[in-house]
This record gives sequence, structure tokens and C-alpha cells, in this order.
Amino acid sequence: MRFKVIIPARYASTRLPGKPLRELAGKPMLQHVFERARASGAEQVIIATDDERIRRAAHAFSAEVCMTSDAHASGADRLAEAAGQLGLADDEIVVNLQGDEPLMPPALIRQAAEALAACPGVSVATVCTPINSAEELFDAHVTKVVVDSQGNALYFSRAPIPWQRAAFSRDKRELPPDGGHYRHIGLYAYRVGFLQQFVTWPVCALEQAESLEQLRVLWNGHKIHVAPACATPGPGVDTEQDLTRAHELLLAAH
Repeated sequence: MRFKVIIPARYASTRLPGKPLRELAGKPMLQHVFERARASGAEQVIIATDDERIRRAAHAFSAEVCMTSDAHASGADRLAEAAGQLGLADDEIVVNLQGDEPLMPPALIRQAAEALAACPGVSVATVCTPINSAEELFDAHVTKVVVDSQGNALYFSRAPIPWQRAAFSRDKRELPPDGGHYRHIGLYAYRVGFLQQFVTWPVCALEQAESLEQLRVLWNGHKIHVAPACATPGPGVDTEQDLTRAHELLLAAH
């Protein structure tokens, strides 16, 4: 199947300034992300940025770059502008791969695109992995997802959902064996026509409350298909500690 990957990358980061260009195992982090996207089988991989430093670095490792506005509030907004500049057709599939995911398995990037292609009535596709510890379930930094019988998202939350009332009233330190808890992985496949529509909608109340952009899709009556991840994603990078961990994992893999 045919799909494209766009990597939104911004230089400014509150917790880790210059994050996309920080070095990991001898390369800028963004280069690792780019190489993962290329290995997924995407027919085209584009880096979308508003920063000249990122453009220069990306060109140094022969990446295609789309310069975008510095006013975007989210990666989806930057993605939509890049798709427009590239003249992508409404029915094309584009995967939004964040520039701080140097350990994202290429198979997972492809899976998100394939999941969307297999579901013509769905607007967005993404992936999830099982949650196996109470610590992870109760961590507000971990986004949880609950799906219906067709694998489409019912809700995303930073709260521990589904709430196992009987089990958690006894003990919140262990997960019940049949809890059905899943972690959402922030990897999205869109059809370009829907993406362009999505970024015109105002922020909804649920999105604002949870600080989860994908709730805007559900709020407006569209479906998000959530596929069980075919590979285990590595950790993203938000802090210096994350950077060190990713560096060690990349070195160990070579």
C-alpha cells in the first residue's frame, strides 16, 4: 500500500531545548526518526518545521523538508500545512510521526497506515499496547484508551479507564487479571481530506479538560480505529533522562 510520513519538528521545547537536534548514538535525534520512517516502506518522508536550524540539519542527512508557520499550536496543524504545500490528494494516507520518537518501530508506523486503509468508514487510525502495571495505569502522563467491539475508540483519558470498581475498591496496587487496560501510542494515520477538516474545528471541552487533541475527533462524531500494536514501541524523549535512556538503547541495538 501507499502512504506518506510527515514528521513535525520544532526546535523550542520547555523541558529539552533544541530537542530534535540533540545527539543520540552519533546522530541528531531527528535523523533516527527519519530513518525509522524510511524503513517503514513509506513512499515519501517529509520533515515539517518552522526552524532554519532543523532545515539545515535535515538537509545534511538528505531529508526532504517543508517549512511551515511558527504559529502552529500542535503537530496536526503543522502536518496539515505541510500536506497542503505538498499538494496531497484528499484520499492519500499520511502518518504523523513525532520528531521525538527515535525508537519507534518501522513496522508500527506502517501498521497505523494499513489500519486506516482497511477501515474506509474511519477517519483516523492509531495503535495501543496493553498496560501491565498499576503504576502505569495510574500515571497521568500515560494516555489510556477504551475501545468498542470493532476496535474503535470510545474514549481517551489520562485517568485510569476502565475503572474496575470492585477490584480497585479493594486494592489499587495491582491490576485485575481481566482489566482490559490499554496505553495509547501517539502515532496517527489520517486521510488528508479529513486532516484538513479536523484542524479547522475549535478546541472542544473534553480536549481542553484532558489536554488530548484526539478527543476533538470523537467530539465531532468521527471514528478512530485503535489497532493492537504489532511491535513494542521504544520510549519517546521529553527530558534529559529520556535522552540518556534512548542513547543507551540505541547503542545497545548496534
